[in-house]
Amino acid sequence: MKALLLIDVQNDFMPGGALAVPEGNQIVPIINKIQHKFDLVLATQDWHPAGHASFASTHNKDLYELIDLNGIDQVMWPDHCVQGTTGADFHAELKLDKIEAIFRKGTNPEIDSYSGFYDNAHLKSTGLSGYLKEKGVTELYFAGLAGDFCVAFSVKDALNEGFTSFLIEDATRAIDAEGFEKAKAEIVEKGGKILNADEI
Repeated sequence: MKALLLIDVQNDFMPGGALAVPEGNQIVPIINKIQHKFDLVLATQDWHPAGHASFASTHNKDLYELIDLNGIDQVMWPDHCVQGTTGADFHAELKLDKIEAIFRKGTNPEIDSYSGFYDNAHLKSTGLSGYLKEKGVTELYFAGLAGDFCVAFSVKDALNEGFTSFLIEDATRAIDAEGFEKAKAEIVEKGGKILNADEI
């Protein structure tokens, strides 16, 4: 059973959004083109309450500053993907008809959640792993934003959960190229595979 997991294909991560990933919009046509190749398509959605602990504005900190948040390194992000805002909506051109379930993350105001599986302290599961196992999924393919944060964290958690995991490189974009190279190396080291959409 082969599943495609779309990570945070949301307006705030697109060019012009609050936390824009360069060329983020370019992944949407690729994702739309490959959805039919999978038995199951799922999506995650960053879904922060206003005043979230990961927002620079909450702490009067500089954007992208690194702070210690309850013992975890936390980047101070611009306010983004606030519940119920247009920025939190999926990109208008993303095909949603094949998406069977949406897993929301980052809902706890006190802790960030890059991965689609767990919050950053691994205190609480989103239920994604159990859902996939119940469906009989063995192979997981990842696309979305941003490659060096939410996508990479999700792939690493999937590998730890025992799923054969593939990162679709041309269907993801990163905030920082150097960070993405490092993340890809970690994924391969953990047994994950990197490929392009036309190799599926």
